[in-house]
Amino acid sequence: MAGAKAKNQAKIELGASQPFQAEVAKLLSLMVHSVYSDRDVFLRELISNASDALDKLRYESIAKPELLEKEPELSITIAADKAAGTLTVTDTGIGMSAEELASHLGTIARSGTEAFVEKAKGDVNLIGRFGVGFYAAFMVADKMEVTSRKAGSAKAHLWTSDGLGSFTVSEAERGPRGTRIVLHLKKNAQDYLESWKIESVVKVYSDHIAHPIKLAEDRDTARQINSASAIWARPKAEVTEEQHKEFYQALAHVSGDPALTLHYKAEGRNEYQVLLYVPGERPFDLYDPQRKGRQKLYVRRVFIADDAELLPAYLRFVRGVVDSADMPLNLSREMLQNNPDVAAVRKALTNRVLSELKKLSEKDKDAFGKIWDLYAPVIKEGLYEDFERREEIFEFARFKSTKAEALTLRDYVNGLKENQTAIYYITAEDAAKAAASPQLEGYRARDIEVLLLTDPVDSFWVRTAMGFDGKPFVSVNQGASDLDKIKPAAAKDEKKPDDLSLGKLIASLKAALGERVKDVRMSDRLTDSAVCIVNDSHLDRALERMLSRQKDSGVSISAPVLEINGGHAMIKALALKADAGGDLADAAHLLLDQAFILEGEVVADPAGFARRLSALMGKLYS
Repeated sequence: MAGAKAKNQAKIELGASQPFQAEVAKLLSLMVHSVYSDRDVFLRELISNASDALDKLRYESIAKPELLEKEPELSITIAADKAAGTLTVTDTGIGMSAEELASHLGTIARSGTEAFVEKAKGDVNLIGRFGVGFYAAFMVADKMEVTSRKAGSAKAHLWTSDGLGSFTVSEAERGPRGTRIVLHLKKNAQDYLESWKIESVVKVYSDHIAHPIKLAEDRDTARQINSASAIWARPKAEVTEEQHKEFYQALAHVSGDPALTLHYKAEGRNEYQVLLYVPGERPFDLYDPQRKGRQKLYVRRVFIADDAELLPAYLRFVRGVVDSADMPLNLSREMLQNNPDVAAVRKALTNRVLSELKKLSEKDKDAFGKIWDLYAPVIKEGLYEDFERREEIFEFARFKSTKAEALTLRDYVNGLKENQTAIYYITAEDAAKAAASPQLEGYRARDIEVLLLTDPVDSFWVRTAMGFDGKPFVSVNQGASDLDKIKPAAAKDEKKPDDLSLGKLIASLKAALGERVKDVRMSDRLTDSAVCIVNDSHLDRALERMLSRQKDSGVSISAPVLEINGGHAMIKALALKADAGGDLADAAHLLLDQAFILEGEVVADPAGFARRLSALMGKLYS
């Protein structure tokens, strides 16, 4: 990776026009030709980027004080030039080299996917979210000039683009440390040159920024226009809901409201301030394979890292800030993983978030339901990974069932039938397929509730969980059922063939199907359907299918058990034919294929299935 990066950097030709990354070019075209509903967001994003640059310099200068270059002030300055029609945002932060200018401003580092760009085409309100804030400036500017000198470097460089597909990076006259962004505003964006407009945008979106934001009055004077007070450091009672909303939107790069806010100060062995938000909409990177957390770590207001993994991966959707009063300032990436103070904070923070989710589930079911609908597949990763807190997650987890849309395990256990000793579940790709499975018929006949588990992670955690409240989890599509212990709510008066005829039928089906099935047996889980398939292997069938699609998993789909319903008219007719010595080869394969179709699986031999079905229909209608 490092080698590839170095190779790309070596290709930079100063002064030559260079194309944007394909996704950036499309995004820029979308911005230039769209009317964004809230263009103010561009200034918020530029200020946020400047604040990050100041934080990085502040952190780097702890080990290398010389980076401050006898210019210790860390600030952001906004200047408007009405005559030239330009708006300038300057910071005295870490700065960028020529390579970093080309890399950071020529690619989408934080979202960078074709899917995002395609989605944005249908919703221009997405512009400005997900780390593309720098490019949002092209909604108000038809040209941008970025001059930057990296701290400690003698050279400065200029990045220039009109947002129409390319950019140039060239050497610039040495200037102050940091970055200066000059926006040549479009005619319909001249209001951003007015002091009142700049101040109102900063007040709404960036008042919380911990560094001074100054508005230049003239060449020599500038006045501070933000409070520069870290919102997380203020007493909880002094922060309004609107201020939380503004900070959350700037932090998470979204335009909505948080679904849950946690603001508190922890004292004791470790002292730290916490301000966390559960987003009211799914973050764009929720299912990123790296599963990185997005909580920022500060130590005594000094920025340390923005992905310190202060929460486990299954809570990665939580955004916010943790500011420690007693951690060392020189925390490296390795120390973040192994530092006992960080570990203690991580443990306490995780417990607190789960505790707050549980409280919300009890206090406001609708608000919690919204969070669960958004993040259930991710939170349930904790049921598989976090053995220590599995029971705590079980207490607020919600599940679809054959009787309810959102059921707790406690409610399920409280509704157990007489002689029911297990929590029954079925896994499937979606709730509709699960609910339609013939394997549920015997459970419905006995009024037994079955959990409908449809998220991919469900197939994993349910295998490792020991159970809940002393009741094991039992799959309805795996192994033999134990329904004979529970009486049906209303037994059907069905006359089954005698045992001898059924025995002959089962023997005939086994002989005809051979290795396609592991076994053929009578079913007590079927009441309406003629057949179903179940697994007798140690894996649930849905999990087996999922793993078989993955390369190098070593898992293949095993031959199922075919269960038949002795009370079904078709099975009765086949039993009579078996008793008379008839040929049941085609019927056997049709029965098995029918069972596969009922489970939403593809038949192994579609041509054979069609041929047998055509032959059968020919006999019926000839």
